[in-house]
Amino acid sequence: MKKIVVLVSGNGSNLQAIMDACQQGHINGSLAAVFSNKADAYGLERARIAGIPAHAIEAAQFSDREAFDRQLMMEIDAYAPDLVVLAGYMRILSPAFVGHYQQRLLNIHPSLLPKYPGLHTHRKALENGDSEHGTSVHFVTDELDGGPVILQAKVPIFSGDSEEALNARVQHQEHVIYPLAVSWFIEGRLTMRDNAAWLDGEKLPAEGQSIE
Repeated sequence: MKKIVVLVSGNGSNLQAIMDACQQGHINGSLAAVFSNKADAYGLERARIAGIPAHAIEAAQFSDREAFDRQLMMEIDAYAPDLVVLAGYMRILSPAFVGHYQQRLLNIHPSLLPKYPGLHTHRKALENGDSEHGTSVHFVTDELDGGPVILQAKVPIFSGDSEEALNARVQHQEHVIYPLAVSWFIEGRLTMRDNAAWLDGEKLPAEGQSIE
């Protein structure tokens, strides 16, 4: 059975969605371990409750980003994962880390990429008067939130929406599409090559597959 390692920094709701999908047989793989850069991240507690090894590695212990990432890589590699999943992991990754897991490193970002890379995506969508917003699963490259998009889900923006309301609507879709993309990868249907995402041997468009 193929092995998945997940990196979290906070609540871990996407981690929970992936754990649930594994348990229900929707993902034909197993979670080998969960890592966080924050010892108090609730995602670690979710892993412990599920009997999954949970590890915290905090940046304060290291002289620089590269040293931190070297340690993280060493500890991840002890589990020999087939796939590494970023689920609300809020650290910029070093080029060495990204290169080490090239083509088997996924992230989910709360916008319809390439729109709104970085932080505060819900706020930006509201301030710009957008009529729709959403979330994207993508392969990770050295470009921040810039790797090939695999799957997107769109949500409407309603008059009077708050950031919290929009975030809840987006997260609901994240919990659907992230396990789906993970399952495609684990089944060997999803690959990255030529800086593009490919599903079942077909090159996906720049915006990936779309779920309304």
